[in-house]
Amino acid sequence: MLPRYLKVLMIALAMALIPAAWGADASAAPGAPAARAPTRADRMKIRLTVEGKELMATLVHSKTTKDFISLLPLTLTMNDLFRREKFARLPRALSEEGRRTHTYAVGDMGYWSPGGDVAIYYRQDGEEIPEPGIIMIGKIDAGVEALNVPGSVKVTIEPVSK
Repeated sequence: MLPRYLKVLMIALAMALIPAAWGADASAAPGAPAARAPTRADRMKIRLTVEGKELMATLVHSKTTKDFISLLPLTLTMNDLFRREKFARLPRALSEEGRRTHTYAVGDMGYWSPGGDVAIYYRQDGEEIPEPGIIMIGKIDAGVEALNVPGSVKVTIEPVSK
């Protein structure tokens, strides 16, 4: 049997850890509203229609993404590049104040600033993106295989109201 002071200490420790387990900031001042990390539901969604198939995508938070959203709705003819991505020139250049990367995953949507293009990666070929890299703007939630077809496809991109 544990001494009473150890039981009290264990209960106090467990109670201190509960807010952290639920995503609250345990260091917040007592009585202050707890900060929470952004959830998937807080992120903006867009709908892409590819040859009659609807895909949903979740956008990341950045100035580049905000700029992209300001162009919507868009209908683009997306060309194929290296049998890994579909890309299209945007009507105007976007802000370059987003995170750049030289790698991608299947389903990633990125902005290639040297060409002013949006790209959607539908197949991984193990190659890196050349300098200056791409700025990620979002990720296709499911169904990216609709882009894995030879040649160009017409894609309509529109915001999804909450």
